[in-house]
Amino acid sequence: MSVAQSIPDIPETSFKEAGESAGRSVSLDRLPHGAHARVFSVGGSGAVARRLMEMGVVPGAPVCVVKCAPLGDPLEVRVRDYHLALRRNEAQMISVVISDKEKP
Repeated sequence: MSVAQSIPDIPETSFKEAGESAGRSVSLDRLPHGAHARVFSVGGSGAVARRLMEMGVVPGAPVCVVKCAPLGDPLEVRVRDYHLALRRNEAQMISVVISDKEKP
């Protein structure tokens, strides 16, 4: 069982509908710099996925890639109103839906 499936009070259907209507679901590591998105799901299992969700990377949270290190790893991501540094392999586990709005 993945950690994303263990949260009982998140309305999964609303995020699925958002992902289908937008049609632009990508992993967080492939999100263009400056593009605004919302977290669709956090994949994987274990301590890393649990820790990401504890830090606020939960379905529905607004995210934006601020910048990338010179060699490509880590990424600086703005989640809600704080900045978070993620390794590229951690960002691959996070699926996001690109939004058209400036501030999600």
